[in-house]
Amino acid sequence: MPLSKGQTYTSADYWNLPEDRRAELIGGQLYDMAPPSRMHQRIISQISRIIGNHIESQNGSCEVYPSPFAVNLEAADKDWVEPDISVICDKNKLTDRGCSGAPDLIVEVVSPSSRRMDYSTKNALYSEAGVREYWIVDPEKERTTVYHYEEDAAPTIYTFSQAVPVGIFEGLSIIIAELLK
Repeated sequence: MPLSKGQTYTSADYWNLPEDRRAELIGGQLYDMAPPSRMHQRIISQISRIIGNHIESQNGSCEVYPSPFAVNLEAADKDWVEPDISVICDKNKLTDRGCSGAPDLIVEVVSPSSRRMDYSTKNALYSEAGVREYWIVDPEKERTTVYHYEEDAAPTIYTFSQAVPVGIFEGLSIIIAELLK
């Protein structure tokens, strides 16, 4: 939910937030971010580790950034989000502030307070910005919804016990249930 309906915020407002306050700037609105649960952080940590290890084993050039990590999706200094995991393969997009442009892969882990934002608002935002692949990991429903925007707008849904292929990396898949053991 936006902080103050009716007021429009800018990237200057976003970058001038106090250090201890996390928010995202979407469509001129600042959205507060609730502190994540332990399970939320475990999933982020494990997925980041698996993807990072895969990149390293393949001598890849992509980089993995777990939140907090600022992403300016359209590189126009308008919308600033902090995905749970961002994978960026074009190092020219990396700046001192974060990522300027669409990451190749974004993973969001659903929290009770972020459900609508992750499934609706961010889905549309990521699709329009040119993100190649978007995962919505939903611990409450024990499923992962994957969008391959370059191929099809229709999602593929996996249960936590199924292997989820990482589309941007050939030969890599992740079983979320194994991360929670």
